[in-house]
Amino acid sequence: MLEREELERREEERLAPYAVKSGGSRGRKHPEPEDPFRSVFQRDRDRVIHSAAFRRLEYKTQVFVNHEGDHYRTRLTHTIEVSQIARSVSRALRLNEDLTEAIVLAHDLGHTPFGHAGERVMDALMEGEGGFEHNLQSLRVVDVLEKRYPHFDGLNLSYEVREGICKHSSEYDHPPAVRGFDEPGFPCLEAQVADISDEIAYCNHDVEDGLRSGMLTPASLESVELWREALLAAYGKYKVIDEDVLYSRTISHMISSLTQNLIRTSHALLGENGIRTPDEGRTCRSRCISFDGAFSAMKDALKAFLLKEMYGNYRVIRMEQKARRIIGDLFHSYCDRPEQLPPHIYSRVKIDGIRRVVCDYIAGMTDRYAMEEYRKLFDPLSKV
Repeated sequence: MLEREELERREEERLAPYAVKSGGSRGRKHPEPEDPFRSVFQRDRDRVIHSAAFRRLEYKTQVFVNHEGDHYRTRLTHTIEVSQIARSVSRALRLNEDLTEAIVLAHDLGHTPFGHAGERVMDALMEGEGGFEHNLQSLRVVDVLEKRYPHFDGLNLSYEVREGICKHSSEYDHPPAVRGFDEPGFPCLEAQVADISDEIAYCNHDVEDGLRSGMLTPASLESVELWREALLAAYGKYKVIDEDVLYSRTISHMISSLTQNLIRTSHALLGENGIRTPDEGRTCRSRCISFDGAFSAMKDALKAFLLKEMYGNYRVIRMEQKARRIIGDLFHSYCDRPEQLPPHIYSRVKIDGIRRVVCDYIAGMTDRYAMEEYRKLFDPLSKV
């Protein structure tokens, strides 16, 4: 029988000195008895998976709205793909896989419907009320909005997972400092792995979804060095003629190349910087989880290509405009007559104020629920 104490002992033996150990967690906001068979981070992971916010990711936009096709990524499938990459990186670097996975599974819980377009609309609507930033909303989800326990709000996750959520950063994510997590420096190394694994996942699956949708073409991708090299390698290895199979192997090769470079470069940086403890990984002058210069440049070139050719496509922009109308009209309608809100939502108005309550309610919606609510409120022929 493998009990928690034995799991923690094995972590001390197996993980690198710079990995966060379950037995060394800074703990939870609300003290709880430890689980007899799960470590603190395994328990966090399980709490996220069983949350309502996690289930709703299945019907939240990554790039394509859910009803546009069954094979496009959603926030849920994106999260699972990030988790797979992040666990591989953490395992290779002897970091704490369970902590990395828990951070990844929670990192998008605060996203609005309709992707980043929805977030930009909500941020503008919440001007003067603290704005809206999806990483901070993810923290609010796990700290306040989930209602699953009798003695506290939220999921009562560990400090390390909550730190990874609110300090999740990328080219598109620049969360402000949060009280309690405002120490200078970076989040733990496991959170840094989660951040860069997120980039690897969306850059590559957006290429696949772009090809499937017709927004991208193999000819246009020839301008991207990472794609060209992966295409030649895939064809040389498999000699396949079927285009779907060839492009699938090409994208797999891109993911593998980026992941392997990330592991090797990060391992070297950890050694060069003499990182021996989790806190040294936080306070190092630069991130130790990183690509080398050549791969970083190729990854950035791929992101620039996607920004121009896919995220700037007229179909994506049309959906952004729909998102503006749907979220904006819902927000103003609820704020004008908050009695329209469901009773369990309306009951929080006296605590958090009408605009924050409406923001929480809309941010938690799936794409299809937001569109259903829009029809109910503004289509005179729809039942309310």
